Amino acid sequence: MNTRKRLAAMRSAGVLPTAAAVPANPACVIGPGQRCEHALVDQELNRRLYAYEQRVRGRFTAIIDTLKVVSGLQHERDFVERAQHLARECLGYELPAALLGDAWVNGLDMRALHAHCVFRSFKQCVDQADADQSPWRERIALTPDFIRSCGYHTVDVSPCADGRLQGLLSFILRMAPSEDVFVKAYAGAMFDVEGDVADWARRELDRLTGGLPGGETANYLKVAAYHFSTSDPGHQGCAAHGSNDDRAVESALGRLNELRAAVENTFGRGAAPEVLLIGVDTDLDAIRVHLPDANGEVDPHRYVDTADLYRATLGMDAQAARAHIAAVVAKAERAEGPAHGEGGMHSGMRALVLKLLEANLSQIEYVIQHHAGRYAVLGHDEAFICAGEATSYVHLRNKYYYAHLDTVEEGAADMDVGIRIFTGLNVRHGLAVPVLVHFHYSSRVPGARERAVQRCKRVKNAIETRYADLHARGLLHCQMAVSDYHDSERCAFLEDAVEDTAH
Repeated sequence: MNTRKRLAAMRSAGVLPTAAAVPANPACVIGPGQRCEHALVDQELNRRLYAYEQRVRGRFTAIIDTLKVVSGLQHERDFVERAQHLARECLGYELPAALLGDAWVNGLDMRALHAHCVFRSFKQCVDQADADQSPWRERIALTPDFIRSCGYHTVDVSPCADGRLQGLLSFILRMAPSEDVFVKAYAGAMFDVEGDVADWARRELDRLTGGLPGGETANYLKVAAYHFSTSDPGHQGCAAHGSNDDRAVESALGRLNELRAAVENTFGRGAAPEVLLIGVDTDLDAIRVHLPDANGEVDPHRYVDTADLYRATLGMDAQAARAHIAAVVAKAERAEGPAHGEGGMHSGMRALVLKLLEANLSQIEYVIQHHAGRYAVLGHDEAFICAGEATSYVHLRNKYYYAHLDTVEEGAADMDVGIRIFTGLNVRHGLAVPVLVHFHYSSRVPGARERAVQRCKRVKNAIETRYADLHARGLLHCQMAVSDYHDSERCAFLEDAVEDTAH
């Protein structure tokens, strides 16, 4: 019986009445005198990633405590000066002067202040991204050169928009961010097939014209990442699929198959990109990699689970552990019954899968070392909603919920899920829902920035109209921002949005 079924059976029997009763380190069951230190874990990379996590989270954890002190000062004669001094010292930026100056009349608008601080703290993370990330980027496991050696010129990853997958690339998969790796999140990992066909076609054109290094014979890889919870599968799974794990798997796989069919039906047999399906246990950050067969077909029953691999290989030396992982993969490729496939993976895909499995062992141990083996907050703990196009500058679990959209009508389902999440996180406690409306533009295209700004304004207005009750009660605060694909601007805030927040 696998871990999830065993926990469910124990909970049904009353042995595990709540998630809190689950053992702290489910991936590391050890005896006396043993330690959870795996031979294949990159301890130095874990140290660097933890320093990054602490630095980024620290910019947000100070917000509430600082605002509580500011709130207590609002009737002092020198309130504005003291409040700004406190903000500079504790947060690293000043508060909106208009909000502070009018406080003596109607009191401080704490909802607006809180939203402002969330946005400004995120902007700090964006502005400091290069310095914050350089120590771990140089040591990350799956580099662009390695991915190209596996035969891929592009890796396009679509995780669920759930904030718990915000660190998917750099933490969970240990894959280096690069110009050839794209992440586009959608609720339930239900990516836009037509949009992905267009993305594939654009990259294929780059390949055919020699615009991609080593791209003459390389292929395009599409990855879908669903998620589940082994601790509380009925409540902490994917909200977009009603915490139904089977539905999450089938839906993500269905999208991958639709993409392959769309490309082949449009451009001819054999043109389809390769695909890979990955599941993430958001309690532990362990992954399940579903193995394609020789024809590239993925089966929901044919997978390898890194939580099982970690337990099985803990205590082995590196050579023995790698041999065991390779043997488990080979056995899964030869599986009969529902998991049966038509032959094994090609060598490039196998090399990638083996590297992903090994790299994720470091993340499992990271959670063991720094989060007691299982995250204390199993569910949502995001700071804001990012609507439009995701920023790619911050890599960390539960920093924001992402709603991919071009128009609010098109992305209504994703936005509704986000608003429902933040009703529990913020509105229930009297705080507003902060929404960052963000779009990219290309500085190489005349007028592109102005058009991106107009898109921001249209989407912001549409969000405020759709959630008019929240907006009218001061429980929805939107900030607009644009970024240049070519890095001349990163998440540049638009001034009129700052003015709106002040009212």
